[in-house]
This record gives sequence, structure tokens and C-alpha cells, in this order.
Amino acid sequence: MIRSELIQTLCEKNPGLSGQDIESIVATFFDEISRRLAANGRVELRGFGAFSTRSRDARIGRNPRTGETVDVDAKRVPYFKPGKEMRARLNV
Repeated sequence: MIRSELIQTLCEKNPGLSGQDIESIVATFFDEISRRLAANGRVELRGFGAFSTRSRDARIGRNPRTGETVDVDAKRVPYFKPGKEMRARLNV
């Protein structure tokens, strides 16, 4: 599902809200998750899962096209851990 499909589904299930209001709600939802992760925080949605970040150390990588080595800087990457209820739904 892409963002526009999510907004369309929410519009269909909530006819009392305008499309613009729902777009604003979805944008705020994702912005808040991003903001919390950028602050090295954690976002937990009960029954769905938890978003967090993990650190990756600097390393030496390889350019797959040319084969030459490249220095890759240390960085933080997003991580998602599904909740117990989500795993149960997927493994029915």
C-alpha cells in the first residue's frame, strides 16, 4: 500500500472528514514518527510494532560496478520490529 492508497482508504471509512483533513493527519503521523526517530527515540504502536534506529559502524564497502573500494561512514538506520499480534496475523 502506498501513501495515496492509505489516504483513499481512510477517506472511504471516514466520510465525515475531508480528504484534505485526512492528508494532514497522515502527514502529521509520519512526520512525528520521523521526528522521534531523528531524536534517537523509539515509537511503539501496540499490536503493530516498534520503530527505532540502529547504529552501523563505518566500514569499507565496494562499488559493485567498478569493484573499487569505498569508505562508508558510520550512520543510523531505521529499524522495525513487528509486534506479537502482527506476527500472529502474518503466520495464520
